[in-house]
Amino acid sequence: MVKHVKALIVGSGPAGLTGAIAIAETLGDGKEVLIVDEGLEPGGQLPKQTHKFFGHEGFYASTRGFEIGKILTNKVRSLGVEIMQQTTVTGIYEDVIVLYDRLNNIIHEYTADYLLVATGATEKFLMFKNNMLPGVYGAGAVQTLMNQYRVLPGQSFLIVGAGNIGLIVAYQLVQAGATVKAIVEASSRVGGYAVHANKVKRLGIPILLRHTIIEALGDDKVRGAVVAQVDEKFKPIPGTEKEYVVDAICLAVGLQPNVELVAQTGAKLSYISELGGYVPVRDEDMKTTMDNVYVAGDLSGIEEATTAMIEGYIAGYNIAQKLTNKDLSEKINHFREELVEFRRGPFSNKVRDGLKKMGIVFPAGGYREEIQKDIGPAGKLRAIIECPEAIPCNPCETSCPTGAINVGENINGIPQIDYDKCIGCGICVMKCPGLAIFLIQEKENSSIIGIPYELLPMPEKNQVVDLLDKEGRVVSQGRVQNVTVNNKGKTHIVFLEVPKGLENAVRSFRFVKESEEFVCRCEEITRKDIERVIDMGVTDYEELRRVLRIGMGPCGGKTCRTLTLQILSQKTGMNISDIQLSAYRPPTMPIPFEAIANAVNNSRDDLSSEVGKNE
Repeated sequence: MVKHVKALIVGSGPAGLTGAIAIAETLGDGKEVLIVDEGLEPGGQLPKQTHKFFGHEGFYASTRGFEIGKILTNKVRSLGVEIMQQTTVTGIYEDVIVLYDRLNNIIHEYTADYLLVATGATEKFLMFKNNMLPGVYGAGAVQTLMNQYRVLPGQSFLIVGAGNIGLIVAYQLVQAGATVKAIVEASSRVGGYAVHANKVKRLGIPILLRHTIIEALGDDKVRGAVVAQVDEKFKPIPGTEKEYVVDAICLAVGLQPNVELVAQTGAKLSYISELGGYVPVRDEDMKTTMDNVYVAGDLSGIEEATTAMIEGYIAGYNIAQKLTNKDLSEKINHFREELVEFRRGPFSNKVRDGLKKMGIVFPAGGYREEIQKDIGPAGKLRAIIECPEAIPCNPCETSCPTGAINVGENINGIPQIDYDKCIGCGICVMKCPGLAIFLIQEKENSSIIGIPYELLPMPEKNQVVDLLDKEGRVVSQGRVQNVTVNNKGKTHIVFLEVPKGLENAVRSFRFVKESEEFVCRCEEITRKDIERVIDMGVTDYEELRRVLRIGMGPCGGKTCRTLTLQILSQKTGMNISDIQLSAYRPPTMPIPFEAIANAVNNSRDDLSSEVGKNE
């Protein structure tokens, strides 16, 4: 049986969800709206986004992506809209739309007055030798495994691509406990936000510009990677190869719109490289060349999740306006103005150029570009903002309780601080999605610096740590003075006491690696293990052996006996000559049971021979 809805939305990402909200709110009947999505849960890419979003609070700035997905999904369901998950639109025909429900293994047929296609984008691949080895992943696959399924697909990674996705995934891998050996980028500049690049660099992850991967090493799976420098035409330069020992390669080399379904509607496509490749031709209302087909999100051009949400609202309210004949121009114009503001900045240059080819013009400029040089009065606990690019983001401004921070007239403006108003409360540090705000206070013999922190384990008060600069290099040692825990936003502040003069250099830290002193290599017993047991009151060598198995390995105590006696003497004050040794028990070296069995068998054979002779 063919079912009918007034609006059918393909894709439950940010664009599809906001489009559904606009339509269902206007209709007053969410049952007339259907969302179809092939994923396991609604939200598109949002469920795997653990980082905080940029933008402003109207579009959930400083909220983590997976939380935004839940907020939008709950809103959609509260309006009565059905979301068919694990369901794929297999074809859009003139008279029917065919859906395949994988969960129930059944086909559904629908018709709809209006279609909103928000199918998002697919990751681009890269050609290099052995690129099909197990262990070569797209960035989306790594995020899905890591953030949705809690599976770490490797321990040591090479990231290819320094756009926002590559930088974000690198940071999330470190959060999950993996090691990122390097990020390689064929371009001469980092494509993502500087704040994203800075937060991975201060973790010690190098970003190699003008480099690319040329080979994955391994026979059955990835065991390494070869990278090389590239020339102006992005061709590898012979003799510049470097090898990395990794067990996973993560490709973050761009996205391309999923245009297959929108093409089946008869909508015209156009190749616009600035928007990611082939995209549907559409107008400012997000309407394609087909009157009842609208698009939104990455399908209409690769951009950020915030603009996808805005486009979803614009498309949804335009569809709702046609379905109800209500005048929704005020709401539509509101979201158009939001797009204009978001797209004024330099990171929207490509999108603006691409849209211009469709006859859609967005203005540029009108935002502050000056970086504040004044870092405030020495000795006062105050915030330092290291956000050097014009990006669409203002949570620092809206969260400041004293109004000390402002980004200017446009959201893309570089923030500045009025230090007469700054009270050093740290709210902006915990709110900043780019972890680009720090607290500083110079004291008489040392300085205090507050570092935004989102890793595990949490440091402890008075713990000694290695201090790292902006490139992740150790510059000194410091002490954890205090930790401010933010359970709601999960960006904590670690206050470090650092040597005077390093307050403008230190931007991260790491735990001091304690080199373990092994005493018994056979049983892997360290000095700390022995001292811990002695401190428990065990001061007899034989008892130490029983508790820790010292001297019970293959060497029979030849290596560890004297060292253990030295430690026992140091801890108790006894002379080694006064410490009673344990018995020297056989065997002096391990022998296999097979040798004993062979000896027994040989004895039996010899006995049989003797018996035979005597007979």
